[in-house]
Amino acid sequence: MIDHEREAEIQRLYHAEKWRVGTIATQLGIHHTTVERVLGQAGLRPVSGARGSITDPYLPLIAATLQKYPRLRSSRLFQMARERGYRGGPDHFRHVVSRMRPRPAAEAFLRLHTLPGEQGQVDWGHFGKVKIGAALRTLWAFVMVLAWSRQVFLRFYLSAAMPSFLRGHVDALQFFQGVPRVLLYDNLKSAVLERVGDAIRFNPKIVELSRHYRYEPRPVAVARGNQKGRVERAIRYVRDSFFAAREWSDLDDLNAQAEQWATGVAADRLWRKDSTRRVGEAFAEEKPRLLPLPQQPFVTDERVEVHVGKTPYVRFDLNDYSVPHEHVRRTLTVVASLDTVRVVDGVSAVAEHARSWDRGQQIENPDHIATLVQHKARARKARGLDRLTRAAPSAERLLMSAAERGANLGNITARLLAVLDAVPAAELEAAVAEAVERDTPHVGAVRQILDLRRAQRGQPPAVVVRFSNHPRASQIVVQPHNLAHYDHVQQELGDEDR
Repeated sequence: MIDHEREAEIQRLYHAEKWRVGTIATQLGIHHTTVERVLGQAGLRPVSGARGSITDPYLPLIAATLQKYPRLRSSRLFQMARERGYRGGPDHFRHVVSRMRPRPAAEAFLRLHTLPGEQGQVDWGHFGKVKIGAALRTLWAFVMVLAWSRQVFLRFYLSAAMPSFLRGHVDALQFFQGVPRVLLYDNLKSAVLERVGDAIRFNPKIVELSRHYRYEPRPVAVARGNQKGRVERAIRYVRDSFFAAREWSDLDDLNAQAEQWATGVAADRLWRKDSTRRVGEAFAEEKPRLLPLPQQPFVTDERVEVHVGKTPYVRFDLNDYSVPHEHVRRTLTVVASLDTVRVVDGVSAVAEHARSWDRGQQIENPDHIATLVQHKARARKARGLDRLTRAAPSAERLLMSAAERGANLGNITARLLAVLDAVPAAELEAAVAEAVERDTPHVGAVRQILDLRRAQRGQPPAVVVRFSNHPRASQIVVQPHNLAHYDHVQQELGDEDR
């Protein structure tokens, strides 16, 4: 593009000085087609000798096709021309098509005026990515603007899903301490699920929200962003005035700065309707015209059904949260706010955790893990006792007698299981039964009876090998000592010293 002064110079050189197109282009350092365009727009014809273009034979084809299909791509027109013998390049052809493509008539827009408290405008703004631990979250800005006073509400979230959309409304209306009668939306899925002309199917959650706060949800016409131009400009204002070069430590810090900016810098800017007043002053005038807030805010907690597998954890938003072990293999409900994750079984809360925005984390309640460990220990003990009583039924009577004497039943059970690993179950049962009849309910008596009976049958005593539970016990290597030096000492001693 060239400025108006250069266009006037081209016309003067051609009309007054009688310069040729090529001379003008060379002296002014511009392309000859630019000179031809300027002269053509001025109604002047180039002097004789102007060269024709290889696209000239195809101009009727281009014009007729664009008249019927005005939005047809130039690449398709280029292929149509190539099939008809065109041998030029695509760049020049694309330039010719762009000049011949019919332009829609310029549309004039009415300046929209609203009354105080009548309208608010809502939209999301995308502000890049945020690294939180191993997670890469998208940073979204929820912006609501009061159309009359231009007061801005700004709050950042790590998701643009419906729960965050609802939280943005609740926080904004709490910030304004009132509700506009109409809220304008773009045709995003959080607000409008389906639209055919003027027939609109709203998202059920937006219907619930509007019923709670008693406002009218109103989507703008398709491809008519100008109808909510105040919030569009507000998002650009947020990018330039607030977010650019902003330093912040976490989301809470960013939102604290955003609220301070909204009540400070944004409220102190000049009011467009009256440059002698500030936006904050106009908002103070508009605030009494807003609808009053209901007694209770709208509930925005996210509710998701989750299935607990074999391990006592529920998966929610890229992380695992612990639950009591009694709830494994069941379907529970996660109720999550921005700060808290609660796990609910019916109407009873079974777990509550601080919400993590990281990913792949295990957020645990130490009591859940300790209870599970105790349960597993009791389970191991119960399984050992069950095995012992099935192999030697008389062991139950022996343990009852030992309990009456205050003995350690866990120790007795473990030692009898070790004996069971060394001898057949029938031999242990017979020895235990005899020990019970003799009223000697302890492991030593059972071992003595076993060894005596095996000796009578010519069998060696039962060898019970008990390994330590210490993790390094199995790695200990015992080096046997050389006993040859004892024989040497014995030979040196006399018979009288022996």
